[in-house]
Amino acid sequence: MINKGAKVKFDYTLTVDGKVQDTSAGRGPLEYTHGEGQIIKGLEEVLEQMNVGDKKTVHVEAEKAYGPVLQEAIKRVPKDAIMNADQLKVGDMVGASNGGHTFRAVVKEISDKEITLDFNHPLAGKDLTFDVEIKEINQ
Repeated sequence: MINKGAKVKFDYTLTVDGKVQDTSAGRGPLEYTHGEGQIIKGLEEVLEQMNVGDKKTVHVEAEKAYGPVLQEAIKRVPKDAIMNADQLKVGDMVGASNGGHTFRAVVKEISDKEITLDFNHPLAGKDLTFDVEIKEINQ
């Protein structure tokens, strides 16, 4: 059992829609502080029950991962408000900042005058599958 405040290291492979999206393989274990909200809630809840050496496949529903796709996070922006707008294509990732906060968005649509940007996390609305192995727990 992992207590709040524990430093935990674990190896993982993240699969979404049957495709590997991310892995710690070749990089070393991911380290986080338990209970600090540093990893997604659904994964942290399952890891809490594990011990060093435990391996498990964890299915995390979208609601406990990156949440649902929010329509209000999809914005239309005038083309002339975006640098190099003529070079963008659907699926490109762009950066934006507002009031000192930096955001990333995916280009969803391009028209003559506007670009539709999706500020949702790229994994919003997706169920996630993690293969995990606990490597170290420092209570």
